[in-house]
Amino acid sequence: MTQTFEITGKFDKESDCNKLLYAPSSQPLTYRETQCYVIEFDGDAAALKSFVSKVLQDAISQDIHEGGQPLFPKASFVLEYGMKGGALDLEKEMILQYYRTLDKPAFTLNKLTLRKRIYVFGKAADPAPFVRDVVNPAIHTSRIIDLAA
Repeated sequence: MTQTFEITGKFDKESDCNKLLYAPSSQPLTYRETQCYVIEFDGDAAALKSFVSKVLQDAISQDIHEGGQPLFPKASFVLEYGMKGGALDLEKEMILQYYRTLDKPAFTLNKLTLRKRIYVFGKAADPAPFVRDVVNPAIHTSRIIDLAA
């Protein structure tokens, strides 16, 4: 089975996209950033959710959402990116190392994929500058999820 968990900050607000870009945007764009964990597993789904809530979420400052559907449908697009398979991902390695120390976790973690999502808000926002300035093609894979269509 595969389950996606998306973590958002409870106190996060839309921010100016110019923080992400090397050249300022000609239009007023804002963004929100989230972290996605895509987990392929066997076993108890409730135990997996408990693990994610305990290990990947700060219950005081973060919310967790299941399913993987984009959380902010008013965004023009979502830039989703993460490390390539052969690149060293220290957060992923630490999560897997912690999982391996669990005594009888009630689920088997078969694969873990970490993805960052940047939701961009604004009319006719062009994803090209974001891909160019945020994604490092040497170490990242990425995709655009078009929400304006």
